[in-house]
Amino acid sequence: MSSNQLERRELMRMVCIRILLAILVLSGMFFLPAGTFAYCEAWVYLAILFIPMVLVLIYLIKYDPELLERRMRMREKEVKQKLIVKLSYLYFLLTFLLPGFDKRFEWSSIPVGVVVFADILVLLGYGMFFLVLRENRYASRIIEVVQGQKVISTGPYAIVRHPMYLGMSLMYISSPLALGSYWAIIPSVLIIPLLVARIRNEEGVLIKELEGYQEYLQKTKFRLFPGIW
Repeated sequence: MSSNQLERRELMRMVCIRILLAILVLSGMFFLPAGTFAYCEAWVYLAILFIPMVLVLIYLIKYDPELLERRMRMREKEVKQKLIVKLSYLYFLLTFLLPGFDKRFEWSSIPVGVVVFADILVLLGYGMFFLVLRENRYASRIIEVVQGQKVISTGPYAIVRHPMYLGMSLMYISSPLALGSYWAIIPSVLIIPLLVARIRNEEGVLIKELEGYQEYLQKTKFRLFPGIW
């Protein structure tokens, strides 16, 4: 067996472990606070989240394992980014624990049509995430500039400078409604200030380390939301 085959097998093992852990963690966060498995919104949400995720991971393993390896990196190098990541964990816990308690105590009563619409928005957000991966094979999970990296200014990057964060925002803010909770929207929207702080720090790194990024800033004016910021 070649070294490439061994590396790909190890990558697949790592991916499978992380997907399994993610499913277990999210399931626990939904069903334990709800006190029941009769939580239709959560089952649908898990399906629309993990089925596309598995398909995208299969695609990356087959066509771009190097990009997938970058997406597996978790340790930020920038001090400010480490703080932002720690704060994001708090918002993540609140956003995904509250819907279960909301289900248990019946705080919210969201029409089925609104839940379905939110599910569609979550899928659209993940679709945008996939478009970014196809356009930019340097899209690491952490803030870094690697050898040979080039500025990407085509596709979604021609609209906003950080389309992956736009897709994440759409998914994150739509998730509470998809899970049947109005109250969880409050912590979910707090992800926006964190993304703004992350983007400002990230762009400072890219301006210093990525050739041509300063010129790209002049070409694509908006960072996250078209026509707004």
